[in-house]
Amino acid sequence: EGHVVESGGGLVQPGGSLRLSCAASGFTFSDYAMGWVRQAPGKGFEWVSSINRDGGRTYYADSVKGRITISRDNAKNTLYLQLNSLKTEDTAMYYCAKGLRGFYYGPPSLGDFDYWGQGTQVTVSS
Repeated sequence: EGHVVESGGGLVQPGGSLRLSCAASGFTFSDYAMGWVRQAPGKGFEWVSSINRDGGRTYYADSVKGRITISRDNAKNTLYLQLNSLKTEDTAMYYCAKGLRGFYYGPPSLGDFDYWGQGTQVTVSS
């Protein structure tokens, strides 16, 4: 059974940066698209970004476009999310999620992911 574990969250000031990591195991990482989803306090889940199995196509939510970069290292079974120019509204629990297939040809929905991790907290505050 698949397993993903997020890390790298923390407290950062507005305008700061963080790099989140997601270590995957229990499935063939390079066969699947991966994504990041977040949940802000008191709000629902929001898809943030996705990357296809070969890293050749990436997708971003409008709320984060231009400020974040998703990447993957298939040799290390690891997914990354580089967060830059952070805003207070980026405060949320960030979850790594495994896609149901290798390629998406547009932004996926939350239902396009199965295995989710426990999340890593990102807090943006001065």
